[in-house]
Amino acid sequence: MPPRRLSFSLNPLWMYYASRLALAIALICGLLRYVLLDYFDPMRCGALLSKGRFLDETHRNWQPDGCMMHSYGPKDASSCLSGRDVLFIGDSVTRKLFFQTAHLVDGALPTSPPDDEQKHADHTLVAKSGTRLSFYWDPFLNSTRVTDILVSGLGSGASNRLSPHSKPALLVLGSGLWYLRYSESSGGLPAWESNMEKVLNSISFAPSLVADEIVMLPVEEVVPAKLTRERAATMRMADIDAMNSDLYHRINPPSSDTVRLFYPNRPPMPVSYPAVFNLMLDPSRTDDGLHFSDDVVKIQANILLNSRCNDALPKKFPFDKTCCRRYPWPSFVYLAFLAFIFFLGPCMFARAWYEKGYTMSAVTTVLEENKSLLMYSGSLCLIYMADRTGFWLKEQKQFNSLSFVAFSLLALAAGLGTLKRSDKDLGFLNREQTDEWKGWMQVAILIYHYLGASKISGIYNPIRVLVAAYLFMTGYGHTTFYAKKADFGFKRIAQVMIRLNLYTLLLSYIMNTDYLSYYFAPLVSMWFLIIYATMAIGSRYNDNMAFLLGKIFASAGLISLFMREKWLLRSLFDILRRTCAIHWSADEWAFRVNLDLWVVYFGMLTALATIKIREHHFTEHPQWPLAFKTSLGLSAFVLLWYMIFELTQPSKFVYNTWHPYISFLPIGAFVVLRNASVILRSASSRFFAFIGRCSLETFVIQFHLWLAADTKGILIVIPATRWRLTNMVITTIVFVYVSHLVAEATGEITAWICGNEPKSLPTTSSTTAESSATRPEQIPLVSDSLHEPGKAQEASESDGTMRRIPSWADRLADGSSATTSSPTRSKLFADGWKPGLKTRVLGGLGLMWLLNVLWPTA
Repeated sequence: MPPRRLSFSLNPLWMYYASRLALAIALICGLLRYVLLDYFDPMRCGALLSKGRFLDETHRNWQPDGCMMHSYGPKDASSCLSGRDVLFIGDSVTRKLFFQTAHLVDGALPTSPPDDEQKHADHTLVAKSGTRLSFYWDPFLNSTRVTDILVSGLGSGASNRLSPHSKPALLVLGSGLWYLRYSESSGGLPAWESNMEKVLNSISFAPSLVADEIVMLPVEEVVPAKLTRERAATMRMADIDAMNSDLYHRINPPSSDTVRLFYPNRPPMPVSYPAVFNLMLDPSRTDDGLHFSDDVVKIQANILLNSRCNDALPKKFPFDKTCCRRYPWPSFVYLAFLAFIFFLGPCMFARAWYEKGYTMSAVTTVLEENKSLLMYSGSLCLIYMADRTGFWLKEQKQFNSLSFVAFSLLALAAGLGTLKRSDKDLGFLNREQTDEWKGWMQVAILIYHYLGASKISGIYNPIRVLVAAYLFMTGYGHTTFYAKKADFGFKRIAQVMIRLNLYTLLLSYIMNTDYLSYYFAPLVSMWFLIIYATMAIGSRYNDNMAFLLGKIFASAGLISLFMREKWLLRSLFDILRRTCAIHWSADEWAFRVNLDLWVVYFGMLTALATIKIREHHFTEHPQWPLAFKTSLGLSAFVLLWYMIFELTQPSKFVYNTWHPYISFLPIGAFVVLRNASVILRSASSRFFAFIGRCSLETFVIQFHLWLAADTKGILIVIPATRWRLTNMVITTIVFVYVSHLVAEATGEITAWICGNEPKSLPTTSSTTAESSATRPEQIPLVSDSLHEPGKAQEASESDGTMRRIPSWADRLADGSSATTSSPTRSKLFADGWKPGLKTRVLGGLGLMWLLNVLWPTA
């Protein structure tokens, strides 16, 4: 009897379980850190001042532990300081920090003393905003002026008085190195310890704080190898370490955290101690071993302003500064809306379960019936928790070329490893191919966003082409549908617009952001309406190709004129502001539209050309093979030319001036090459196609659940910067999983709103600009027959049988594009009255208008 062979196989649902496990890990880690660790530092002020590291080798991107630091400029600094005084007292290290802080507040102010003779003098600078910044030279912090300031907030003498209308917004004290350098005359370390005790006691026991924030600088760590012989002999690292340890324990007593745990009303010493200043000092950034370069000190100045100003600045979108800052508490209307959305799904589930008698056997059925609403409530709650609370941490992005290449190669490997080939020619721009196309483009865009590669022109430029390619598919898909079906009814408009915008609109309210900030959905929606109007006007004459082309060119001219005359768009947005309380930026929207102004029309023309090629059997013409081979050679040349062209542009801003006029070239070249043979047309990647089917959701949800701080940072679910790669893996799994479920739920809800059976909804499986109603309209390059994948689906529905609902892992494994659907619907309306589609749409618009009017303005 032959020995039995050992066999091993993975559960086909392993990706489904892995996704739930990743979500559970993220929630548990976030909860434990939020409850246990963040109790003592809920605003991440301590992290800002004590922990961090540089993310780059050039020492420019400083990353505090678990929060995002804001780069201050004159506008934000002036808004925070509001014309009040800022006071620095100390030695030459403090003086250098003073000048860098002044330069951040007002770029016209100097970054150093005017000459060496004034190094040991007082300095006063006044910013354009009225903020007065003063530096008092007192390296020992033992003058009567220091005592007067700490006790009463007044300088010694009338000329040194602070502004009478307010105390300083910031008081910075620094001392220590002069006690070591001139130890014989100053008394050395014992004298410093005695004076620090006196200074800190004065602050601690003062009847009121002499400044909004008082900062005691650490004694700067020197670089002995670069010090002069005299300095090296007296400024010893052992003494500096002892002084910093003494300072830290005086300001942060070892028992203070325990005391605060049991006696939370007892305030800690009201002094900030930025120990992190010494962590960012690198020997290569100093010439004399004592004073460090301006860029390092500028980061230190930024930390001071982050500590003082972050929580004082207006708390509105984008929430891109999370160090030392509380998230705002929602207003009444905002809170009521959040509660309604978060509890809608659970309440509908509870109601349906109640109707079935709360029996355990009915749980599965009730969950399936209410899955879409539960998914909406759950996902929006998760996203709000991720990016509008401190439940998870946020950190800054950092571009790394090796990481970009590595992630791109991994994605390519996943795409090639899941290639499948159909038994027949699927035709030109077939459904699986367009899903794959949208998928790999979305993966590239996601990597680009995660690593913050927008500053790299050679990467930014082709990414712009990928966005243009989505718009090309919008023009191609919708034009194909209207040219073939001529269905200009309201239901079709509602299906596409709701499918594209439902989740995006809810997200803009939930996150209190600007709808246009999720620019892709608004952009595609606008172009769909333009395509609809272009095709619908005089639609009875659409069979006349000259008339149809005339309409397209007229549309292009009118839209170009409208976007060129900015006052027209500004007037339109002003009307929306006055009538609907919609506050959109006309300049930002004009930039988005003008950047891809022509590529949609190229898609429309391509759709018409493809239809005519099929209708007139041009593929059977004797000259077709020659023309086809010529187009292949020309396309290869165009792609090569484009790569050389975009890489040789001096900046992305220069490239943007060319982009509207050349983006169609690489797109058209890719389309021709991708459909060059039967093998290429019949082959597609299941991995990329899966991402493509939820690409709209991934584009929108990435703003808050994969990225963070409204795309300005990245989400950290496991604390500590060194776990960044692990964080990326976990958040990527959760992000894709949620995006997939939201895509299915949106299709289901869209079907319910439009009164469709979910499985026959044209837009159920469409997740990008091109609605799936257009997808059956695939026009082959060679074959005479029209590829209509929808027929098989209709046949499977006609038999009335119930099939197992596939999970996202099933769809990825078998490449299926079927969507889940509930056999029944939750009853949102009472039996006996069922509003029509137009009533539902009008009611939704009315609710949005009411929300806009009642919504609190920033």
